[in-house]
Amino acid sequence: MTPESNARGDGTVERMERTAPSDSAHVRAAEDPQVLDLLDSLIGRVGGVPGTFKSKLVRDLMVAGLKLIPDGRDTGELKLMSSAVREMRYAYSVFSRYAETHKVTIFGSARTPEDHPDYAACVEFSRLMAEQGWMIITGAGGGIMHAGHVGPGREASFGVAIRLPFETNANKVIAGDEKLIHFRYFFTRKLMFISQAEAVALFPGGFGTLDEAYEALTLVQTGKTGIVPIVLVEGAGGDYWSSWDAWVGRQLLDRGWISPEDTSLYHLASSPREAVDHVARFYRTYHSSRYVDDDCVIRLKHPLRAEDIDRLTDEFRPIIREGSITQRGPYLEEDEWPQLPRLAFTHTRSRFGMVRRLIDRINECEPSAEPWVPPERS
Repeated sequence: MTPESNARGDGTVERMERTAPSDSAHVRAAEDPQVLDLLDSLIGRVGGVPGTFKSKLVRDLMVAGLKLIPDGRDTGELKLMSSAVREMRYAYSVFSRYAETHKVTIFGSARTPEDHPDYAACVEFSRLMAEQGWMIITGAGGGIMHAGHVGPGREASFGVAIRLPFETNANKVIAGDEKLIHFRYFFTRKLMFISQAEAVALFPGGFGTLDEAYEALTLVQTGKTGIVPIVLVEGAGGDYWSSWDAWVGRQLLDRGWISPEDTSLYHLASSPREAVDHVARFYRTYHSSRYVDDDCVIRLKHPLRAEDIDRLTDEFRPIIREGSITQRGPYLEEDEWPQLPRLAFTHTRSRFGMVRRLIDRINECEPSAEPWVPPERS
């Protein structure tokens, strides 16, 4: 394509010329061996160990940054990417100090008044979760966010704030705390809400709350995040979530826009206490999960009986691509919790609502009477 054929009067040709590699002898590509050696040296200077997998990932990040120069990205794009990485790095560093503690994310309206039943329900739910040893992640503003901090108190609360022109101050519970994190971008904030939580509680709200609700459901439905309990909670006498659930059934399920098992991805709680019980039940036997290639690996707090595993294989055959569900020790690729038993099967990588139902069935099973002796990794 000649420059003349691509000239659209919008600066496209100029940008193409600006991003073309320089002919200067001293300018090298970001992946040039000499550049990579320099990056490895820098990594070593700040305490990294060149050649390790983590150092390679850091180097990849640095290479991607260097490629932005010949790419010719404009100032606004560079500011967005730079700010996003800085926000994520800082947020991860804050959450890493509490890595061993379970966390629940709470979404809901910033406009809920303190005398509203939904506010009272959120205070009760967050307080009960804190009594179970959990920490609360929510925004730092008013309404449901404030209620989510009042219940557990400052010590068990994270504030994930967004910079908005009409909402600039953190609530009095979390203001000034080291666990208050400010974000410029919604997408980095959402990442922390979902990636750091082992449960999600949704209270009534407006566009933002529904956006967060659908984002959480979509990520679980498509397997882009781990399966966690998602509970829908509101105050006594409310019909917000029951009305929403009826709409989902009528407008999404009946039209075929979602699968029947997708309604298993969320739970309508009858009360704050029942919502807490639902979250606790999810972790009765289930511990965590991951993938090793296409094998879904479900870590358990205790082993299951052989007859129950056979029953689970028969019931969930539609999501097993081949073979059966087996109980085993950790894969070679696993570094975490090697002492725990696993259920593993080759997953179709679809119908994650059925995987959610599988977890429910696992939690209904009684532990095996046989003691668990972790086998060798394989």
